[in-house]
Amino acid sequence: MKKLLPLIIFLSPSSAFADITAKYVTSAQISIDSPYVITNAAPSSYSISGNNITTSTGTGDSVVTNAIGGLNLGSFGSNGAPNAIHTNKTVTTAGSAFSLSETYQAGDGSQSAITPSSGIATLPVLGGQTTVISGGTAGSLALTSLSSGIHTCTAGGSGTSCIGSTTVQIEID
Repeated sequence: MKKLLPLIIFLSPSSAFADITAKYVTSAQISIDSPYVITNAAPSSYSISGNNITTSTGTGDSVVTNAIGGLNLGSFGSNGAPNAIHTNKTVTTAGSAFSLSETYQAGDGSQSAITPSSGIATLPVLGGQTTVISGGTAGSLALTSLSSGIHTCTAGGSGTSCIGSTTVQIEID
């Protein structure tokens, strides 16, 4: 019998004990985009070029010869853009050929704050580029998450999104 004891212990069923942990994490997110505006105001610019032209600025006792006008950053017009400084021009050698090109572009002045309402923004007319994104509308936007991990997303109006996810983690020790 003593010889059979190790064989009986070896052949008998053994019990195994283990800890099993299951974690379920469900996440749901619904979002509606806000309206926004990106606007780039057009700059003010001044340029002059030519041949056989003498330039000056000012009047009376304040004339500066060989000077050109430009933008007066200390004086602004009613739209908030800088005023131009006038350039006086005369032909240097009378009877000879001359050329002259002068341009002035009054840029966009300072704008007041733009407040979007109902997804649409009222904008000033600007000379630069303007991009308008209207806000989203909830419409029938809905998200249902079940404990089984099944998510149902109902699309809303434009500018909406929904995300549903379930993560299952099982640990065996």
